[in-house]
Amino acid sequence: MICVSLRDKSLEEIFSFLDNPAVEMAEIRLDLCPLSEEEIDELFSCTDKPLVATCRIGSGMDETTAGKRLTRAILSGAQFADLEVEAPPKLGKDIFRKARQAGTTLIRSFHDFKGTPSAEELAAMLDKCRRFSGEIVKIVTTARCAEDWERVKALYEGEKAGSLVAFCMGAEGRQSRFECLEAGAPFTYASASEGQEAADGQIPFLEMADRLYGAMPLLSEEVLPMPCSKSFAQRAIIAAALAQGTSNLGNYTPCDDSEAAIGVAEALGAKVIRSDGALIIEGTAGKVKQIQKLDVGESGLLTRLMIPLASALLPSPVVIEGHGTLPGRPLTDAASIMASFGTVLSSIDPEAPRGEVRVPLQLNGSLLPGKVEISGKAGSQLISGLLMALPLQEGNSLLRVSSPRSLPYMFITADVLRRFGIRTGSEMEGDEDFAETRDWSLCTAVNFKMRGGQCYKAADFDLEADWSAAAPFLVAGAVFGCARLSGLDTSSLQADLSIIDILVQAGVSVSQDEDGCLNVCKSPLNAFETDLNNSPDLFPSVAMLAVFCPGQSRIAGVGRLHGKESDRASALLGTLQQMGVDVSVEGDEMVIEGIGLSQRLASGRMLRGGSFTSFHDHRMVMALSIAALGASSPVVIDDTDCVSKSFPGFAELWRRFCGSL
Repeated sequence: MICVSLRDKSLEEIFSFLDNPAVEMAEIRLDLCPLSEEEIDELFSCTDKPLVATCRIGSGMDETTAGKRLTRAILSGAQFADLEVEAPPKLGKDIFRKARQAGTTLIRSFHDFKGTPSAEELAAMLDKCRRFSGEIVKIVTTARCAEDWERVKALYEGEKAGSLVAFCMGAEGRQSRFECLEAGAPFTYASASEGQEAADGQIPFLEMADRLYGAMPLLSEEVLPMPCSKSFAQRAIIAAALAQGTSNLGNYTPCDDSEAAIGVAEALGAKVIRSDGALIIEGTAGKVKQIQKLDVGESGLLTRLMIPLASALLPSPVVIEGHGTLPGRPLTDAASIMASFGTVLSSIDPEAPRGEVRVPLQLNGSLLPGKVEISGKAGSQLISGLLMALPLQEGNSLLRVSSPRSLPYMFITADVLRRFGIRTGSEMEGDEDFAETRDWSLCTAVNFKMRGGQCYKAADFDLEADWSAAAPFLVAGAVFGCARLSGLDTSSLQADLSIIDILVQAGVSVSQDEDGCLNVCKSPLNAFETDLNNSPDLFPSVAMLAVFCPGQSRIAGVGRLHGKESDRASALLGTLQQMGVDVSVEGDEMVIEGIGLSQRLASGRMLRGGSFTSFHDHRMVMALSIAALGASSPVVIDDTDCVSKSFPGFAELWRRFCGSL
């Protein structure tokens, strides 16, 4: 990234400069800009672009004043604070403590305006900056000859990716301001324009940007609406079909999976009317048509919802059929779980692997209420179906789920049921860490209590926007520029809301404005570790984020990827390797050695383009679309139509976002 050093500018001039879409990051020289304390507060609290607060001691600025100005910037939201290593130790400790409390990254810097020390002295200064709490170290010397830059550049060897900014000042060091990006600096410094240099040898940022980015287009700053969550929509459509009365579901956007749910609702006897982005569903009051066959399209969720519901509502035997990739996807543990409730599942296709249940399948036996313990290792979808079906039966039920995966989706089901008048109780279990943090990933079991004999009642509400659909836009914005998305609920139960935590952990600037628009801004990125066992649909987009985060990122949840529309673990591994990414799988973790976008551009190490398969998987299309923005040649995808499964409008919205698919 290019950090523009701003000096001798008023608050109005700084804001005007930051409004330029080409400006991605700025250093505010608080010692050289005539800003009041109130203006410092306003500046660092009112922009999404990453800002470095710098206040050099000397040149008329005493240490007390410098400390106060840096502190105000930190407390107001500065993403970075730069303090020279020569600052008094007491001031250094105070600024470090405030930066840590505020989540500000501390840069400890050393400048030599006379020359370049020896290799040994440079190494000692680097070590001193680290010891003095420098999360990022900045080493800047004055070059008198090419060898000076070579000594400084040697500092990058063995350093953690993205943790060192080192280059040279002066005419001889001018080239080093670009070459430091190739060496691994997370950002470099440029001047606002010719004649506004903050240090000798600075390059005007437009010249630097043209050299680094060339013709790479800027992402659109248009606010993009996100489609409704198909997870919410499918649950709500089926619940409305079973309800007494007429339900109104607002904010509906069609996709293949949700349309399949409408097909099932109509097959059960519900009447569905589409009106101005809403669904009006006249329910059956539980008196469904006694059919013996259901078509669930290509939806794994709808399949697993309807297995318990069909066994509860329809006369045995019942056939569930589907198409697309669905017949090739095993329904892991479904047969053993349903057997616990008196229902036998069997595959109809004679070519189905022996001992494995797949669509098309047949149900025999009516769902029995009772007290049952099952494993949640295979996911939440069948459990969601049981939560929807068991309250309809005469007896009470207690469902204990051990080792739960995708736990948030079980609570989405409970939330949808609550809206339709179905009451369930739940109690989560875990160790002391879980009791203290309530982190769902630490939950070891959950108990659902359901009173029998309940009835669905009509409901009116808007369907939530889809966080999994938002993920590729958010990741692309974080790496390549910015993204502004509307309709997303930051208090949602959707597990894929965790994309926000992942982005923040990776160093991305994330905010939400007064209108509820979610904004992400390109920032210097860092490697991260995350567990996606509860949100496997995020895996492809998060893997692409890791590709552009300097250092080694580790993403757990590989085991959850095998039964999706494709074997996503294998698909991602092969795709990333084809693109030249250093990636491997260790147990349940995917390990990705990332390289920052600036380093890729400066060194010519962009992703390799070419012809790729989506494996007919909508999430792979979205991931490949992100990768295409950082590839050295076009990325050609064999099947993009499969995105209609979850997001038919993706291609058009992506074109509006970045001009390509």
